[in-house]
Amino acid sequence: MSPTLRYIAGRLGQAVLVLFLAYTVAALLLMILPGDGVLARYANPALGLSAEQIDSIRSSYGADAPWFVQYWQSLTGFLTGDMGYSVNSGAAVSTLIAAALPSTAVLALSGFVAAVVLAVAVAVLASYGRPRWLAAVFDSAPSLFISVPVFWLGIVIIQVLSFQLGLVSMVDPGPVEALVLPTLTLAIPLSAPLAQILVRAIAEVRAQPFVHVARAKGAGEAWMLVHTVARNAMLPALTIAGLLFGELVAGAVVTETVFGRAGIGALTAQAVANRDNPVLLAIVVIATAGFVLVNLAVDLLYPVVDPRLRHRGRVGAAARRQLKGAHA
Repeated sequence: MSPTLRYIAGRLGQAVLVLFLAYTVAALLLMILPGDGVLARYANPALGLSAEQIDSIRSSYGADAPWFVQYWQSLTGFLTGDMGYSVNSGAAVSTLIAAALPSTAVLALSGFVAAVVLAVAVAVLASYGRPRWLAAVFDSAPSLFISVPVFWLGIVIIQVLSFQLGLVSMVDPGPVEALVLPTLTLAIPLSAPLAQILVRAIAEVRAQPFVHVARAKGAGEAWMLVHTVARNAMLPALTIAGLLFGELVAGAVVTETVFGRAGIGALTAQAVANRDNPVLLAIVVIATAGFVLVNLAVDLLYPVVDPRLRHRGRVGAAARRQLKGAHA
């Protein structure tokens, strides 16, 4: 088997293992933690249910079975596409996820694109900005971005852009307009680590001998940025972009709560409040699957970005060593 195929097979195997471990840890924690969502939902005296009726309901959800039986039934159900039923609403978990996922996916995608654009702009201005004090301001901007709490940032953006300046309406906005403020709230802190990596990577590449040779031959800074610096600085940026997906999902949950969007965030908050374990388990698995797939795609892009890695078996390790060098 060629090194490339061996690398792809290894990464696919790692992806499957990570998914299995994430599912197992989440399922076992939800099963052994105190609290029973079925009892919390149906043991309310106001419902007037007898003990036998409650036991029957618990049996229908499998809540009375030993933990290892619950784990096996849940695992086989997930493998066949059956995520179970919500304790709170009684609806199929797959139906609830299918209804909530598109809104969160659109917000996550728009937030990620905005974060990349903002990070690139900050990195370029921090590296090439004139005068130098302006470049220093942009160089310190990522530290400010990453320290701002998402919920506080969302409130400030609403106050400034909507209530003070009136640029975006909060009352009955259109589909695109309703996406502007949540996207900004999600993108600003997400862009910070990516901008930091880009600034360090650009500085490292600009110090390389081949850049000095190109400059001595008369190449302008703009030409070198597009044709030389950007391509060589992209590999560590790709690595951190994949790792940021976990923060993207968590940020989307908080942002949806702040802006009252109906998505995975609202579904998660509702499931936590009602101890709806089937819904929580499905959300954990879907978030993990998205994280694994994005990082797998990023790893497979390494040889495309850097031809030197096309014939190496440990492409991801080489890229991460370059990322570590950018941090130094």
